[in-house]
Amino acid sequence: MTNHDQARARLEELWAPGCRFLGCRFAVMGGAMSWVSERNLVSAISSAGGFGVLAGGSMDPDRLDVEIEATQKMTKAPFGVNLITMHPRLPELVNVCLARKVSHIVFAGGVPGREMIALAKAGGAKVVCFAPALALAKRLVRSGADALILEGSEAGGHIGPVATSVLVQEILPQVRDVPVFVAGGIGRGEAMLSYLEMGAAGVQLGTRFVVATESVAHPAFKKAFITASARDAMPTVQVDARFPVIPVRAIENEGSRQFMMLQHDVASKVDRGEITQQEGHLTIEKYWVGSLRRAVVDGDVEHGSLMAGQSVGMVVREQPVADILAEIEEQAIAALVARGG
Repeated sequence: MTNHDQARARLEELWAPGCRFLGCRFAVMGGAMSWVSERNLVSAISSAGGFGVLAGGSMDPDRLDVEIEATQKMTKAPFGVNLITMHPRLPELVNVCLARKVSHIVFAGGVPGREMIALAKAGGAKVVCFAPALALAKRLVRSGADALILEGSEAGGHIGPVATSVLVQEILPQVRDVPVFVAGGIGRGEAMLSYLEMGAAGVQLGTRFVVATESVAHPAFKKAFITASARDAMPTVQVDARFPVIPVRAIENEGSRQFMMLQHDVASKVDRGEITQQEGHLTIEKYWVGSLRRAVVDGDVEHGSLMAGQSVGMVVREQPVADILAEIEEQAIAALVARGG
């Protein structure tokens, strides 16, 4: 057996728990990105051996049903569905997934209640939850979560305050009962390998897949990713404590600057009594609803939202999903070969 073969066998051993849990060849989940993680990209990731995840976002049950069915027609491989816990029709969305025999449901955007986890599991789905802190990770496992995702602040979109490297050190040694996947700032196989060796079952990538050939993102959106550096992907800042804002990491453009101005404008209107504090909060929250679509679908990369993780600096060209997965695998294998396995 060659050194390369030995290294490949070692990598397969490391990510075997993740592969078994997901039912795929590569323990690499696709991050659920609104307007990007739809039937084309998700089916491509799963068909290539990874694990695609549909972004349920703000879809209503009927729309989600159509998207799941369409994805199932494009791939026979398993894939998951990401559901936002704050969605007002969450139980209906879970039931849509169960009726379509979706294998994995990923709850995001908040902490799912025990009843939601129980509903999904009773219907035969495996439940995956995001854990931004150790106490919450343990609570989710007690509540029945089948796997966890540790996503650090290097990720794109809505982010928490703690870096991936810190979350992993804090949580991985303490949570061994369920598979744990790591996300945020991962762009190469060497980084994936390091987390696997620390005990992770696999990883989740989002930013790398935005520029996949199979991604339906607008060419201008993809170009913005290819030309950006890591320091271009910055989190938004909350300007007034009365209007709590979850930071959003995105490539800076006129749209992100307008968001800052909007917060100041809303605060001024509330101070003058022109709108209520609740109305002001809703105005701020609604800003991103259409902003991401303008960028991803319409190609307005100046005024739309360019949500991207800091790994965007490692996105240098458009590639088929299969090539991205193979490249990450080979980078991990090469790292093992370089140090003798």
